[in-house]
Amino acid sequence: MIPVEEAQARLLAIALPLPPQILPLDQAVGHYLAEDIIAKRSQPAADLSAMDGYAIRFADLPGPFDVIGESAAGRPYSGRIEVRQAVRIFTGAHVPGGGDTILIQEDASVADPRLLLSAEGPCTIGKHIRPAGADFCLGNTLLARGARLTPGAIAAAAMGGFGRLSVGGTPKIAIIASGDELMPPGEACDTAHIPSSNNIMLAAMLRSLPCEVQDQGIVKDDLNKLTAVFANTAGFDIIVTSGGASVGDHDQVQAALVAAGAEIAFWRVAIRPGKPIMAGRLGKTLVLGLPGNPSSAFVTAFLFLLPLVRYLAGSNAPLPLVHLAPVGIDIKAVDNRAEYMRARLGNGIITPFGRQDSGMVSPLVEADALLIRSAFAPPLQIGDLAPYMAL
Repeated sequence: MIPVEEAQARLLAIALPLPPQILPLDQAVGHYLAEDIIAKRSQPAADLSAMDGYAIRFADLPGPFDVIGESAAGRPYSGRIEVRQAVRIFTGAHVPGGGDTILIQEDASVADPRLLLSAEGPCTIGKHIRPAGADFCLGNTLLARGARLTPGAIAAAAMGGFGRLSVGGTPKIAIIASGDELMPPGEACDTAHIPSSNNIMLAAMLRSLPCEVQDQGIVKDDLNKLTAVFANTAGFDIIVTSGGASVGDHDQVQAALVAAGAEIAFWRVAIRPGKPIMAGRLGKTLVLGLPGNPSSAFVTAFLFLLPLVRYLAGSNAPLPLVHLAPVGIDIKAVDNRAEYMRARLGNGIITPFGRQDSGMVSPLVEADALLIRSAFAPPLQIGDLAPYMAL
């Protein structure tokens, strides 16, 4: 067995990010940038009013002022403000030359044709003005290569002058469920069979990432059938299997992969749940063999499959982030396999579920974190800090 961190490093070492693609902004959310985004313009491009009111010179307070024109968003006033002059201005409009402060309309009254101060007014020069370049300037790096494009990042790219972006490729993923006991979801099962949940779960986990997923269905524990399926998946970037990766007489996934020409990079990781995880290459296709037990498949997919997809898609931080929180219960010491305990976060405290059976799916319903217990970690008492990953 190898440690989790070594297995993750080996997996990413045999992978290469996919070639970039150009996408319009409305299709780029969720993808990873293939290059830095350098602002093509400043924002704001000129001094803008943050409020409705009047542009004035601060030195002319308390007035009165002569109103000489109007500035609205998209329709700036072209003249210049001189001594004791004011320009009616609206939120987002250019501040005319000579103006350096906004007198908000709530603090002003008009006694035609003069503008009068009716309240305290602005206390400092520049009040209620958004200076040119206050958000960002021409040439600033708005977004770094490898960053994920959130809706906010899309807005920043648009404001920076971009309509299209270079992003990472979109990995194509084949999901294969292996097992004689599996039945399609929704079909009646006798006591010798169970519904196939892993393929549906894995597809759901991948849905938030920029990838294309194709469920290849259920394949029986038959060496020849599995070998044939693997041999016909050359068009995919990743083949992910669940089940059949252990050492039982009916676990045929590794033998079938080798028979199809795969090179195995590692097999068996010092982790609980999920020890029989396997990774390798079949030609240009990456292969990831996950355990069949639902919690094992979930945990190993979170630690290996999702980071692999992020890496192929161009992420600069594909591995999940680790945080710290105090534990809500006493936790026993750990043996030679790191434990990733399904847990719940609440009020800043992380509490693992009492049952951590790898065959159970019910803890996955409420789990929002994995509490990390390194190999040979000592016991924890209530209140001790522990590392965790947010799901």
